[in-house]
Amino acid sequence: MPWRFIIFEGDARLAAGEAIVAGFRTKYPEAKPEHVEVERARLARAPLVIAVVSRAAPHVKIPEWEQVLSAGAAAMSLVLAAHALGYAANWITEWYAYDRGVLAALGLNDNERIAGFVHIGRPSEPPEDRPRPPLNEIATRFTGR
Repeated sequence: MPWRFIIFEGDARLAAGEAIVAGFRTKYPEAKPEHVEVERARLARAPLVIAVVSRAAPHVKIPEWEQVLSAGAAAMSLVLAAHALGYAANWITEWYAYDRGVLAALGLNDNERIAGFVHIGRPSEPPEDRPRPPLNEIATRFTGR
């Protein structure tokens, strides 16, 4: 499998927050306490957070690009499945998804990367949509000419 999941729930979300804080303090030693608290709560914003970890590597049959796409497909499948079950879900990456110190503390190996963190919970309000490009700007038809 070119990807795997790390599940954060209960107090594990807060323990992961401490790893995020450690990385944040390394980057920003002069950070204000309120900023540190925001970082501590990163994975506590939803009752369940699933990290989708890409472990794409050279393979005799499967190009690395397809393996990376597979991790993205796994993340999107989690979002769709959560919504289908009546939950709210959001797939995000933030600075700590790219910080090797934080990733090591969360249990990733050197050859692994975060494809995204999928936050899952109950919606507290209807989701707001973001602006989308007009369809004709992102979809074309091949005509054979």
